[in-house]
Amino acid sequence: MYFFFVWTVAFVFPSSSISNPKSFASSMIPGICRNPARSWNPSPLPNHAEFTPDWTAKTTIIPICCHASSNDQQSSSPGRIRRLVLTPEGRTKLNPKPDRDFYAYPRFVTHVDNYFISTLTNLYREKLRPEMEILDLMSSWVSHLPPEVKYKKVVGHGLNAQELARNPKLDHFFVKDLNQDQEFQFEDCSFDAVICTVSVQYLQQPEKIFAEVFRVLRPGGVFIVSFSNRLFYEKAITAWRDGTDYSRVQLVKQYFQCVEGFTEPEVIRKLQAADETLTGKGKESKSPFSWILNLVGSFSPSDPFYAVLAYRNFKPVYE
Repeated sequence: MYFFFVWTVAFVFPSSSISNPKSFASSMIPGICRNPARSWNPSPLPNHAEFTPDWTAKTTIIPICCHASSNDQQSSSPGRIRRLVLTPEGRTKLNPKPDRDFYAYPRFVTHVDNYFISTLTNLYREKLRPEMEILDLMSSWVSHLPPEVKYKKVVGHGLNAQELARNPKLDHFFVKDLNQDQEFQFEDCSFDAVICTVSVQYLQQPEKIFAEVFRVLRPGGVFIVSFSNRLFYEKAITAWRDGTDYSRVQLVKQYFQCVEGFTEPEVIRKLQAADETLTGKGKESKSPFSWILNLVGSFSPSDPFYAVLAYRNFKPVYE
């Protein structure tokens, strides 16, 4: 709630002249603290001949407070969706059938390569702490969390119960189609971190999902969204299918920015150089074309790694 203060200097006059300095001050400034729900009919100003101000008397500073309207309060509400990022066309899929049908059969495979997985695991090792409670959104039979770390609690979400039951990192899990129902059955501020791995491209209502993530995160909690250039083409939304790697990064940034209260999104982009797999990391390539390969690093033999992350309200600093 915002308050706007107008400081009015009211001089203390003899009691016979002005009985209420505050109402006199208000009458001197038409429109101050006007209530739009009521008509405002100020009393006429007193005749100057009826009183003589005592300029030697003490002065009293009277704060006059105006409350912002309910519309002003709503316009700055944390977790509010500021704008819609996608057009109706951008939300469509080539396969309009329910996602539950598409994922009915379990797939015990990893959808990205080892380079991507190791990069993601290292990111989790850097950003997540053992005492955290984590929500693994749109998960499967593996979460890519560091195997040596035991977190306080990890809750998984997905579309196939058999896959989720095989995930050794999950303490609990639930099945829900987020394109049909965007509300999480959790209380506000339930988690310290939310992660979403190579699945954001399938969300048809990403603005609502990111707003729900904001709601269930505790202040200072982090939301990490990772993705590559792999996808189930028929189930990805049009805005993702028709984009480039760069435009997809910008799209996820906009998902964060459309929800009030997230910090400025951070982008992590890592590509494995084409000759790195031949020479080994840290070794100098003797190929005469190595400088060209480094220059055009987008021709990577591995899956490119992208992650966009932001925090609720503020980025915490750990000792």
